[in-house]
Amino acid sequence: MKTKDSKPVKNKKGIIYLSSLPKYLNVTKLRELMENFGEVGRIFLQPQNLPNNKKKPSKHFTEGWVEFEKKRVAKEVAAGLNGKQIECRKRSKYFDFIWSVKYLSKFKWVHLSERVAYERAVRKHRMRVEISQAKKEATDFSLKVSQSDRLKLKTEAENATQSTDDAALLPTQRKTEEEYLKSKKRKDTHEDNLDVLRTLFS
Repeated sequence: MKTKDSKPVKNKKGIIYLSSLPKYLNVTKLRELMENFGEVGRIFLQPQNLPNNKKKPSKHFTEGWVEFEKKRVAKEVAAGLNGKQIECRKRSKYFDFIWSVKYLSKFKWVHLSERVAYERAVRKHRMRVEISQAKKEATDFSLKVSQSDRLKLKTEAENATQSTDDAALLPTQRKTEEEYLKSKKRKDTHEDNLDVLRTLFS
């Protein structure tokens, strides 16, 4: 007999953990499979980590958590499915996959939410560190290239100056006797021509 102070007993929820998942198994399909055993609450699947340059979200999930509205059902599902085939139909894409299921005693959904939030914060921090490191490496490389270019230009300028100085220091070669006579002959001829012109116009 109920009294005024008595409160309705709430069904305690239960959570199972799937340590591995077959490819192409998503939340919709997993809910469909699990609802065969009882009322299902929340489901979370961990996406596969992708390289930073991949913008599209992963379609493959590595692990998952399923919340049943009744703890008893969650325990029965974990005990009944663990080590069994997901589907027995040979044409099923999950035919060769075996369930790996564990009931999480005293585990609440809030614990999972905290874990997911923590891992997300860690990933963001790691990404910021990687971006900062990449920017620093790019800046250092740019500085090294600039220094190398300046050093190259300086070396080329010094080499050009040295070549000019070396050319100026080369000794002037004395003319041979033949070259001297030819030069003197041209000079005498030039002076004779000047004398003729002076005579004509004087």
